[in-house]
Amino acid sequence: MSRQPDLAIALDLPDVRAALALVDAIGGEASWYKVGPVLFVRDGPALVKELAGRGKRVFLDLKWHDIPNTVAGAVASAAALGCELATLHLIGGPAMLEAAASSRNGSGLKLIGVGVLTSFSAADYAAVMARGVADVGEEQERLVRFALGAGLDGFVAAAPETPRVRRVAGAAALLVSPGIRRAGAAPDDQRRVATPVEAVRAGSDLLVVGRPVSGAKDPAAEVRAIRAEMAG
Repeated sequence: MSRQPDLAIALDLPDVRAALALVDAIGGEASWYKVGPVLFVRDGPALVKELAGRGKRVFLDLKWHDIPNTVAGAVASAAALGCELATLHLIGGPAMLEAAASSRNGSGLKLIGVGVLTSFSAADYAAVMARGVADVGEEQERLVRFALGAGLDGFVAAAPETPRVRRVAGAAALLVSPGIRRAGAAPDDQRRVATPVEAVRAGSDLLVVGRPVSGAKDPAAEVRAIRAEMAG
């Protein structure tokens, strides 16, 4: 994908009809669409094929975390479907990450690793890890360092942590930032959010926006407004 920052719309909607209605409403304003567990469990491969058939680029966000053989099989299936981007949890370990990276069968599927979810604050993450966590960014860096050399194409990073992840991962890494909100928008259940221009200035390559677009009266206009903010 181009190094010019781009925008992915999260289709976190209850069914395929609602998802495709949003895609139709946005029209040519966006080409990337993120399909997560809610829709994939319900409508799965058929939805991915429909999006691809409409010329859209599919970001499959299932955050795989399982034994290496299982994740390798899931990656191979996603590649066969025509997905261009997919996520997996870094905490799955080197063997899982390496098995995933080697299972793309020559396809164009890119794999990005998820470290600390953007819904976590430092206190939330400390509670889960049962140890002190003063800085979520340090945890993100630690997990990225842990995964270097496994063959991934990039990482998910909240925009405030993107510069730190870039220093660790290098210039070639594809960095994806969820939790993007225009100034003044409600954060919902996201803890580490950023505006579009903040994410671009931080060095994010692909910005992910969900509810601010899907809940807008005019989704296409909201996408145009986000792109305008991305341009600074």
